[in-house]
Amino acid sequence: MKKLFFLLVIFLCSNSLFAQKTITDTINSQKLGEEREIKISLPPSYSKNKAQKYPLLILLDGDFLFDPFYGTLSYGYYWDDLPEVIIVAISQNKNGEREYDSATDGVTGLPTEKGEKFFEFIGMELIPTIQKNFRTAPFRIVAGLDVTAGFMNCYLYKDDPIFNAYISLSPELPVGMEEQIPERLAAITKNIFYYHCTADGDLKKMRARIQAMDEEIKKINKPNLNYRYEDFKGASHYSLVPHAIPSALYQIFSVYQPISTTEFQEKIAVLPSGYVDYLIAKYDVLEKELGLKLQIRMNDFKAIEAAIIKNKAYNEFDQLAQLASKDYPKTMLADYHMAQMYEKKGDNARAVKSYMKAFQMQEIGDLTKDMMINRADELKATLPKKGQKVEEPVIEETPVEEVPTETPTEEKKQE
Repeated sequence: MKKLFFLLVIFLCSNSLFAQKTITDTINSQKLGEEREIKISLPPSYSKNKAQKYPLLILLDGDFLFDPFYGTLSYGYYWDDLPEVIIVAISQNKNGEREYDSATDGVTGLPTEKGEKFFEFIGMELIPTIQKNFRTAPFRIVAGLDVTAGFMNCYLYKDDPIFNAYISLSPELPVGMEEQIPERLAAITKNIFYYHCTADGDLKKMRARIQAMDEEIKKINKPNLNYRYEDFKGASHYSLVPHAIPSALYQIFSVYQPISTTEFQEKIAVLPSGYVDYLIAKYDVLEKELGLKLQIRMNDFKAIEAAIIKNKAYNEFDQLAQLASKDYPKTMLADYHMAQMYEKKGDNARAVKSYMKAFQMQEIGDLTKDMMINRADELKATLPKKGQKVEEPVIEETPVEEVPTETPTEEKKQE
């Protein structure tokens, strides 16, 4: 244990090593009565974002599941479609460990013998150790394949399961589990994400029970259960894994993704009002469900701006400016939104003042000083000369703006 954390200190102090590699070592388990190899991968931003906490992903069968999960998450990080997570992969591929670790009783289906010790090792030793030494959010995910996937479902038998999300890849279900897991999912009151899958080339005895469990879970109608089942065509027991992992992660973290064209058109633009409230609620869910307190993305600000203009709800720019002032206080974003409100309402004098104030602030995204000064100059030309009669402002029809694309900014790419 001491050796592990000594190496972790070195790991965290080396930016180049941190950016490129994970660390592999052993953890001494009193429950198992042995040392167990684990691999820990910390997020790219871990060393520089000292206040951020990260969801925890525990991988059973870490020997071969680490790479496909790591690859999918890395790709998702780049496009800001998936959050950064702490990955802890448990080695189980030596001397038949995965079979012994997953041992369950033939009558009750509960962990037994070494399976019971391994069950306690994860909940009472591994997770507390990771929580103590790293900045983990309260949101935890567990994943496994066949025998380990079936075993991990046993955590759902607890009244308060230690995991929030389950990725069950072609599970080999212990006795009675196809009836018991649906019962448990129906009874659990906390929010649960549950993903499981099979394939037409999967093992027949496993496939039939997986399908039977799916039929029972589909009968559950609860808002706190986020459920997805997939039956892959043309895939085998092993080849389904690289298909399932992205699907599972994108299901679990769907709320994390920036506002998409589909979300804009189907959920936001159709609202009669409350566009800024929608944005606030989106990020509140991120904090409450995933434990992630994030700065609102520029893409999402632009999407709400487009919805406000489309529906002529110009007064909402004031609330949007308040959010911008909170998340990007040194930039021109808040003043730009106020200028938009005044301009759309026909109050060009105030719009000019807001554009000029924005000109003095830092540029952000595609908002530039040239844009602010040019817009202010254009509106100045519409203002009445001294002594000229002032006409009442007229709110003009505003063409619908396109939803901003979801391409990351250059700043994101360079991170």
